[in-house]
Amino acid sequence: MRRTHTQDSMTTFTGCQDAMEFPRFTFNPKEGIDNPALVISDDPEPDPSPVPTLCQLKRLEGQSFGFYLRTDMSSRSFEIRDVDPWSPAGHSGLQDGDRVLEINEEYVDNTDFSRIVRKIQSCGFHLFLLVLRREEYEQAMSMGGDLQKLARASKGERWSRPRLCHISRQPEHGLGMTIVSVEGQKGQYTVSTLTGGPAERAGVCFGDRLMWINGVRVSTLTHSTLNRTLKKSGGSVTVLVIDPDGESCNVRRKIPTLPVAAECCGLPYTTKTLHLVKDQNGYGFLLRQEKLGGARRIVHVLREIDVGSPAEGAGMEDGDLLLAVNGKPIESMEHEDIVKEVRQSGEAVILTTISIPGRDFYREIGISPLLFYDECSVKDNTVSHCMKNQSETPLKHGDGSPTECVPDQSGTLPTQLPERTSDVFL
Repeated sequence: MRRTHTQDSMTTFTGCQDAMEFPRFTFNPKEGIDNPALVISDDPEPDPSPVPTLCQLKRLEGQSFGFYLRTDMSSRSFEIRDVDPWSPAGHSGLQDGDRVLEINEEYVDNTDFSRIVRKIQSCGFHLFLLVLRREEYEQAMSMGGDLQKLARASKGERWSRPRLCHISRQPEHGLGMTIVSVEGQKGQYTVSTLTGGPAERAGVCFGDRLMWINGVRVSTLTHSTLNRTLKKSGGSVTVLVIDPDGESCNVRRKIPTLPVAAECCGLPYTTKTLHLVKDQNGYGFLLRQEKLGGARRIVHVLREIDVGSPAEGAGMEDGDLLLAVNGKPIESMEHEDIVKEVRQSGEAVILTTISIPGRDFYREIGISPLLFYDECSVKDNTVSHCMKNQSETPLKHGDGSPTECVPDQSGTLPTQLPERTSDVFL
């Protein structure tokens, strides 16, 4: 009985095998292989191009970003050195030897070193650095790669920068825009613009995403609050907008859309660049440390401009605020240190200034007035100058004595410093 059961089982199994039998495959060398399951293909080769790394740095008031920047003289690239592991730079993933391609979404490779330093110093609390690791940079250079194209490709085809736009209200059309809530997305808004209206002329496009208004993130505001803000904005409003594709790229890259990375579209106040060369009576103005508007905030104010002086000839106005000396931001510096900066300039100095209403405007929208400053116009000058270190410093000769000029060995006054390539702590 056991033998018969085994035989029956084997017979049953054989029957099932016959029922499931597949047609035979015959290979014809003339026709090739047409069975997709048997097609043999090579594995796709990995993309040899290195991928840049985006580092987001956010510092606190009075805190540095925590790294040194230097120029690699062999490649003329900007190299990150001595990253403090506990600093914003260390927490962002920045590493020693990284080569900087972009600062705040702007390509900077092969740009003047002093301009790069000023750009970082004026960016406020947020800094975006797009870098290549040392090995990746060397790989890209050995392959003859286009670094700017590499940086652009890392953002996506539809990437675009945000725009910081100042809109002036008109009697007939108002601001020329309305704000629309994005359905199903709390705190998300788009802009509908009037064709040819004030908003469109200011750089706002129909369908743009609204990110900030007068320095405030709109994601924290309700639609009714936004409308009240527009009505109470007076004669103008400043908005940060970005097109939907650009916003999608930022979401994919996990970075916020901030004014520090924006293009400037017609802001109402601009800085002034004053080129001063001393005459026999000095520069002809007074540098004074004051409290602005009764507040505790200290500012450095230009006062008592002499008639016919180099200061007046350069366009200095009484009450202007001093922002930078030879391109170096000075707002957070002590009065004595600012005096030292001017003294080291010698017989010529470049001052960056702004009016008090202009400084108030930038403070309200939460950015430095130097952020959009055209740094290309700034050149470093050197000469020697003596002055007293005091809270009220005359940059002119009260006794009428001549200024001593210190020429170089050729007998002429130097007018421009060589490019600075030493390490700078930021």
